[in-house]
Amino acid sequence: MFEGFDWIQAMSRSPVMVVILLCSVITFGFAIERSLYYWRRRGSSDRILAQALERVRGGDVKQAMFACSLTPHPFGRVAAEVLRARDLDNDSLEERMHIALSEQRLLLERNLSWIGTMGNTAPLIGLLGTVWGIMRAFHDMARTGSAGPSVVAAGVAEALFTTAAGLVIAVPAVILYNQFVRRMGVMLTDAENQARRLRLALDESHGDARAANRAA
Repeated sequence: MFEGFDWIQAMSRSPVMVVILLCSVITFGFAIERSLYYWRRRGSSDRILAQALERVRGGDVKQAMFACSLTPHPFGRVAAEVLRARDLDNDSLEERMHIALSEQRLLLERNLSWIGTMGNTAPLIGLLGTVWGIMRAFHDMARTGSAGPSVVAAGVAEALFTTAAGLVIAVPAVILYNQFVRRMGVMLTDAENQARRLRLALDESHGDARAANRAA
């Protein structure tokens, strides 16, 4: 279908195609960076919760906070903040937990806006290139005085190249954006649920300690 099509010339003659190429490189770089980042922050929140509770029940709260803060999963940082604020009232502890979750959200969604934006705007940039190319093709035909089918078809094919390039960028960008948003939502929901379980376990242990003191 593209036999005899001069790709280098099409890119050199269309400034919009240069913009699309730069956007594709940046989007691809951000996609790789986010993939590696999410891969590094994977982990089992159940295991983190079990280890934190084990250390707390053993009386080593500082070690539990230190271990949680070094855990890559978002729940680790939230759990460390919950343990740090364990002696505060419920409203203050809830506020600290929400702040920790918001900080993790900011880290997880960094650079996602660019990927989502490219998924929405790349076809429009390609369409702009197509309009630009068609205008140039008609200008060339008017200047040369030739309007044969082969000349018109060649100009239109070159103009449509930018739209195809924009779609090639947009489709993977939308898929990757939706996948990253889903993973972020799952990780944050898991972190919040486990943090609330940790709070309940701390409240129960404090209640048991108070009951033991009263009995003594």
